[in-house]
Amino acid sequence: MEMDDIGEIKKSKIDVIGNSNLEIGKLQQAADEHMSLRHDRDCTIQNVFLKHNLGCLPPTPFSNEVTFNLMNRVKTRLTDLENDLKDKKKSNATELQSIWDSYVAANQRYSDLEGQKHAEAKRKADVLRCMKEKEKERDMAELQLSNFNLSHIDEKEKTLHMEIERKTRQMAEKQFEENIQKKKIELFSLTQKYNALSREKDVMTSDSEYRVKLDLKKGEIDSRRKHHKKMQVVRYLFLLLVYLLDEYREKIRSVLKGRFPIEKDLKREIDQALGALKKEYDDLTSKSVEAEKEMKVAQVKIQDVKNTLLKFQKDMDARKRFIESKLQYFAHQPLNIESFPEVLHETLEKRDVQKSKYNIADGMRQMFDPFERVARAHHVCPCCERPFSPAEEDEFVKKQRVKSSSSAEHMKLLAVESSNAESHFQQLDKLRMAYEEYLKLGNETIPLAEKNIIAFTEDLDQKSQAHDDVLGVLAQIKIEKELAEETVKPVESADRLLHEMGDLQDEVDDLESRLDVRGQGVKTLEELQSHLNTLHSMKDNLTNDVQKLYEEQSDMNDDLKNIQLRWQTSREDKSDASKIIDKVKKAEDDLNNLAVEADQLDFNEKHLVEGLGTLHKEKEKFLCHHRELTIILGKQLEEQDEFKREYQKKVETLEENTLKIKEYNDSKKGEKLKESQEKQSLYKSQLQNCESREQEISAELNKSKELKLTQDQLKRNIDDNLNYRKTKAEVDELMRDIESLEDRILKVGEVSTFEADLRKLVQERERFRSELDRCHGTLSVYQSNISKHKIDLKQTQYNDIDKRYFNQLIQLKTTEMANKDLDRYYNALDKALQRFHTMKMEEINTIIRELWQQTYRGQDIDCISIRSDSEGAGTRSYSYRVLMQTGDAELEMRGRCSAGQKVLASLIIRLALAETFCLNCGILALDEPTTNLDGPNAESLAAALLRIMEDRKGQENFQLIVITHDERFAQLIGQRQHAERYYRVTKDEHIALSKLKRYSTDNAKWSIYQRHQGSLIRSHDWHKLFVVHVTDVFK
Repeated sequence: MEMDDIGEIKKSKIDVIGNSNLEIGKLQQAADEHMSLRHDRDCTIQNVFLKHNLGCLPPTPFSNEVTFNLMNRVKTRLTDLENDLKDKKKSNATELQSIWDSYVAANQRYSDLEGQKHAEAKRKADVLRCMKEKEKERDMAELQLSNFNLSHIDEKEKTLHMEIERKTRQMAEKQFEENIQKKKIELFSLTQKYNALSREKDVMTSDSEYRVKLDLKKGEIDSRRKHHKKMQVVRYLFLLLVYLLDEYREKIRSVLKGRFPIEKDLKREIDQALGALKKEYDDLTSKSVEAEKEMKVAQVKIQDVKNTLLKFQKDMDARKRFIESKLQYFAHQPLNIESFPEVLHETLEKRDVQKSKYNIADGMRQMFDPFERVARAHHVCPCCERPFSPAEEDEFVKKQRVKSSSSAEHMKLLAVESSNAESHFQQLDKLRMAYEEYLKLGNETIPLAEKNIIAFTEDLDQKSQAHDDVLGVLAQIKIEKELAEETVKPVESADRLLHEMGDLQDEVDDLESRLDVRGQGVKTLEELQSHLNTLHSMKDNLTNDVQKLYEEQSDMNDDLKNIQLRWQTSREDKSDASKIIDKVKKAEDDLNNLAVEADQLDFNEKHLVEGLGTLHKEKEKFLCHHRELTIILGKQLEEQDEFKREYQKKVETLEENTLKIKEYNDSKKGEKLKESQEKQSLYKSQLQNCESREQEISAELNKSKELKLTQDQLKRNIDDNLNYRKTKAEVDELMRDIESLEDRILKVGEVSTFEADLRKLVQERERFRSELDRCHGTLSVYQSNISKHKIDLKQTQYNDIDKRYFNQLIQLKTTEMANKDLDRYYNALDKALQRFHTMKMEEINTIIRELWQQTYRGQDIDCISIRSDSEGAGTRSYSYRVLMQTGDAELEMRGRCSAGQKVLASLIIRLALAETFCLNCGILALDEPTTNLDGPNAESLAAALLRIMEDRKGQENFQLIVITHDERFAQLIGQRQHAERYYRVTKDEHIALSKLKRYSTDNAKWSIYQRHQGSLIRSHDWHKLFVVHVTDVFK
């Protein structure tokens, strides 16, 4: 019973103590947490003050007032960090903006230079187009000029002019009007005599008584008259001979070098002198032609060197203008080209100075942030490692930030100045090559060209002097030859008169030996009638002479008009040729100017490309620097922001702990804990009393309960073991769940991944929504169109629209299929034409190479060929060029070959084309093939033609027509086995008509061919070869 009471008391006390313990535990836990918070707060404050050097700290634990003051200092530091972060963002933005401005400026300069490059390229295209047009114009003019034979036109004009002068002199010498007037006077006197004799005859018919006596006397008179007349004829011939010899005596003396032979040897002497003069004249003419050719070659060389010198001078002036314009642009003042080295050196020094300033400023600027971090981290001076007080550290950081913010603008200015200096130096350094080329042109190339001009000019002077000497001697010989030709006719007349005088003198001597009496008789009627008949015949002869004089005058006038007309035509041809030559020269000058301008544009474009490369590198450099600086400054800003966030987090933690400590103090849980502890000690003393009593009672019961306690302990162990296994299984399962959740977290990723996926899905949702709205709008439009089209389909014009649409669709598809087939056939045909063109060009070049190697006797050109280049993207337009090859080098023949080489090349190309294409109708006509060819090359060409004729002699469709002045060339190709006949073309000078006669090859005479009024003499009686030998018919 007592045990139960004690148990109840103990139980109640235990309950009270348990409740008290529970309350005390809570209060103690709150007190422990309060102490822990205070300790954490104090440690955090100490760490913050120590890390950030916020000053000295009082001893721990801190009171509430001390904590409040320290928190204010910590919050002030947080505000400073936020301001620092804002200043850092602002300075970073300023620095990035300065670099971005530099990039924009470089990009603008790049765009400007690229615009200049496009403008230069456009100008270059225009210049090249103008050059092509000028080349076409020059080629057209040269083609027109090739139709004119300049030497032949000049010689023809001179010959016609001399013929006009000769005809005019002949008309003046013959004195048609005076002769006709004299003939008329003689005719009038003869008419008077005839009338008188007629009246005398009438009188004599009436007086017939004295006829016999008169007849006797008349016979005697006739005999004496005949003798007298013969004497008069002899005297007349003698006087005429003396007159002729006296008139041409001085000319004959000059021809025979002061001698005057006897009359019978005069004709032989004159013929010998004339032959010698003609031979000497021909020799001097050939020498004059050779000297003129040499002089023209020297003139061409001088002109080429002058053109080259002019080109060098223009190139030098262009480079000078270009360099001076660039110098004026850079220096902003007019400078000459001699100051280029000084300007380049000054620009180099300025660039080095600006780069050094920029590097120094950049190095100093890069040290601001490390200095600040070192000062904040270690609270010492970064330079001398002297410890900082909080005020000194704040002042140092403030100064560093002010310098960093102010250095951004300064760095921007220095970067722009350094970039400008670098750009100026690079552009001037690129001009150094042009300056060196300018110096080379001025010091080496142009003086060498001038020396060549002086040497060629001296050579030309020598050749001109030699040509003038030859022309002087030729003119003297020509005068002597003309003088000898003028004496030929008078000498022939004198010789003829001399023979006639001899014959008449013999007759006179014979008559004088037979007749010994002189006397006069009376005329008979028969004598009078015969006299009348004689006078009538003389009158008729005079009338015929007058008529012949009129006809001869008319013929000579017609010939003179014809020759004048031909002379006028020749002058017009010469004028047209001179105009074409002027046009060619003008085109050449324009081409030279355009070529100089194109070279200048190429030079400018080259420098612009180099400038663009430099600016592109500079622009990329600024852009890369901007990106790198953006990344670096972003990292620095993130680090500073992270530093501020950590500091702010600590401040928030301190504020939270301070707030909890304040709440604990306000709740007075410490006093409650003391009261509860005192009550608990009282309850524990009462419980100890009850327990002592209970121990006494329980000692007695222990013995009885030992066995029972042993069983209970075993049962408890078993239950604990089961509970342990169950709890362990649950723990293992929870650990597996934790691991699976961790694996899922790792697979899913961090929160930033979810945010990126969320943004992507939101954007995709917006895109789908916009696409859905667009589809809805399109669908509504389609529906409205469907309703509108349904209404339209009900109209009459759409009846049987399906059938019509089907028919049109069939027609469209058929047309498309036909077009495809046509395209396929067109491409196949085009490819076949290209293959045919390539094959024929190879065949032509093979024939040209063989003919050139067989014909050309020079050593400077191995072979020639035709090069065909496709123009543009099309394949059916080609440009052809004739190339000459020496070894492995190929050059275009235009402007680089002589006239003989050009003629030989054109003949060989024509032969190759005729052999390649003229298979069914092989007619080849060669007009003057040996023009400008020397002897060996002409013989080689004749041998090549003989080989061609030998190869083609078995063909019936091969015909060769050759027109030439070269007798030797005609003899070489005109062999019996190749030509059975030749054709002679002659011209009648009086009636101005041409005659064509055929001769066999056995005839030694060669044929003459002459064009008359622009028409060709044609013949249909051709065999294998038609050789026409051309000579000058106006000599």
